[in-house]
Order: sequence, then C-alpha cells, then structure tokens
Amino acid sequence: MTETTRTFTAEDWHEKYGQVMMGSLAVPAVMLEHGSGAYVWDVDGKEYLDFLAGIAVNSLGHAHPVLVDAIATQAAKLVHVSNYFATPSQVALAERLLRISGAGDGGRVFFGNSGAEANEAAFKLARLNSRPGRTRILALNNGFHGRTMGSLALTGKPHMREPFEPMPPGVEHIESTIAALEAAIDDDVAALFVEPIKGEAGVIDLPEGFLAAARELTARHGALLVVDEIQTGVGRTGAWFAVQHAGIVPDAITVAKGMAGGVPIGALITFGAASELFERGQHGSTFGGNPLATAAADAVLEEIESAGLIENARIRGRQLRELLRGIRSPLIAELRGAGLLIGIGLTEPVANELTAAALRRGLIINATNDSSIRLAPPLIIGDDEIAEFGRRFSAALDDLRNDTRGADQ
Repeated sequence: MTETTRTFTAEDWHEKYGQVMMGSLAVPAVMLEHGSGAYVWDVDGKEYLDFLAGIAVNSLGHAHPVLVDAIATQAAKLVHVSNYFATPSQVALAERLLRISGAGDGGRVFFGNSGAEANEAAFKLARLNSRPGRTRILALNNGFHGRTMGSLALTGKPHMREPFEPMPPGVEHIESTIAALEAAIDDDVAALFVEPIKGEAGVIDLPEGFLAAARELTARHGALLVVDEIQTGVGRTGAWFAVQHAGIVPDAITVAKGMAGGVPIGALITFGAASELFERGQHGSTFGGNPLATAAADAVLEEIESAGLIENARIRGRQLRELLRGIRSPLIAELRGAGLLIGIGLTEPVANELTAAALRRGLIINATNDSSIRLAPPLIIGDDEIAEFGRRFSAALDDLRNDTRGADQ
C-alpha cells in the first residue's frame, strides 16, 4: 500500500522541514494540522485562535461547510480544462466580480493563480497604455505588490529588490503624499499603482484625499490608476473593495487572497477603456480561471454577500478597536487600517516578541515589522472570538512586560 499521509510530531518536523523546504523562508514556529471556524490546531493538539487568517486569505475561517461543499462538488465534475475551454463557474465568477467591483458591462476580468500574478497582468496592462514617450510607471515607497520580477519591480522596498537587480525598467517609487503625486504625474506616466492601505508595511493608511487626487491626476494625464486590493479587497475593510470608501472609479484593480477562502486564485479587473488594451495572445495562464478555483471563489463571495459579512467586518472592526483601546497598554501607540484589517503601532520595537508571546498563549497574530502588529481575522468572527482575543492578547502583553522586567533585574 502506498503511504498517503505522514504523522509529524514537534520532535521531528522542524528538522524535516529544513531538509526538504527551500531556504527562502525561516522554519515556522508551529505545524498546523486542522482547523474549524476561527480556530486551528497543531500536530500536538494545541489550539490557536487565528487572527491572521492565512494573511487575510481565509475569509470564511477554516473548514467552512459552504467552501468544503463547493470544492467537493466541483472536484467531482471538473478540476481543470485549460484556457482552451470555458466553464460555467468561470463566467459566473467573472460576472460577479464585475458587479461587486462596479466595473459593470464595460469591465473585463483576467484570472491568474495569485496576487503576484494579478499584478503581473496589471504591469503588462500598464505597458499597453504606453506610447512614444509614455514609459514611466509609478508606485509608492514601502508598498508591496508581490515577489515575481514584475511585481517586485513595483514593490517599494529596496531591500527586497536589490538581490535580484536589475529589475524590469521604467518603475519609479514616490512618497505617499499628494504633493509627491502632483510633482511626479505628467504625460509621460503610463500608470500609477497603489495599495489603499499598505498591508505589508504595517497596515498604513494613505493620507486623506490621496486616492481622489490620484484619480484626478491620472485621468488628466491619460495614465491608468491601478489599485492593488490583494489584501484589502473582498469585504475585509467593510466594503467589497477599499477603493470604494474613497468614492472613485479606478482603471483596474487586482484581487486575490480572500477571494476563494484559501484556494489559490487571483484576478485583474479592468474598467472602461482599460478593458480594451489587451489583445488576443498577449497574456494567459494554464491554471488561471480553472473550474475548481472559480467555483470555490464564487461560493465564498456568495456566502460573504448572503451572510452579511461585509457589514460584520465593519461591526467587528469597531469592536476590536474599542477592545484594544480599553486595554490601555503603554505599548499600544496607535491603531490603523479599516474593518478587519487592523494595524497596531507599538511604542517599542518588540513586535516579534509580542507575536511569539501571543503564540504561546494560543493566539496567531503577525509582526509586519519591529513596531507593527497586523490583525486580519476571518470575516466570520463574532462576540465570542473577540472576547477570547482580548483575553489572550492581554495575557501576551502581560507576559511580554514580565519578561522585560525580568531581563532588567
């Protein structure tokens, strides 16, 4: 009989991970085995409250019956057919995305397998908006758009780009200010890429009026406004897409992460004239838009809509912020973000230590840098999960304070 599963324990999996996995990532702290709702369990049976949700991916939490049923039902029909053929779930999902994004009948959708691939497609879209002299593409300092070569060129983090230079040419990074926009955008710019909230930078909000100014300036100069909604989209901020809070219509948005609740998928959604830029044969993906992923995504989006989870993101986001303010920890300097994408700015560079303390208390959160914590729980959380988060997070703060006091003695 062929062995199809392997049982791991805390004693052996760390070593095995280092032997078989590429060294591009550190060895994880725990090995997770199963989950339910907002909770996961490791291979030794320890329970964790998951307030990261796979980095804003597991919109419906873990093992949600709607997603489980959609995957099983579709797998029994078709998993993959290539892009030589269409499937009902592919067209249905595209129609849904055009509706919820506001792109409407003039919009179009391209499916890939990840956020980075969606941004690669958007990069090529920007190139198609070029003309003699229009070769510049703008992106924001400290922004993040992916790790493939094109999306990495857009990423405003020099330490990530430098080992892989030279990057694809033509990308310039500017400060996230309206003044910088006004100084940089002219008729030579083909596109501007922005995150409505900089997730990987620590859940950093853009200045008030930034997106409106970006829309006005790009439209005036014929440049595309491409909004990266990989992390902020699919209801996470209390709207289908964070750009909708600003009341503007972009030329394109990219989406992935929470769209299929954990099944890999990404999409580029175009609006208006931008939908006419790609011509046949100029882009493609073997796996992109396959029936399994699109059926899963359509089911997740339907559940988000029918279960009122966008409103839940608004309500629970407010609750979490009130809870965090009520803790009154001297370590908490500020709260950032929107809905259920929350950044906690710390007064000391101890985010990694706090994340480790939380994990020991059975709480999964994320340190995006030395002084920022990111929360991105499933959209399904309610009163019980928020109360439990408060208990575990407060305990982690106390543990960290006690550890610090002990080290000073």
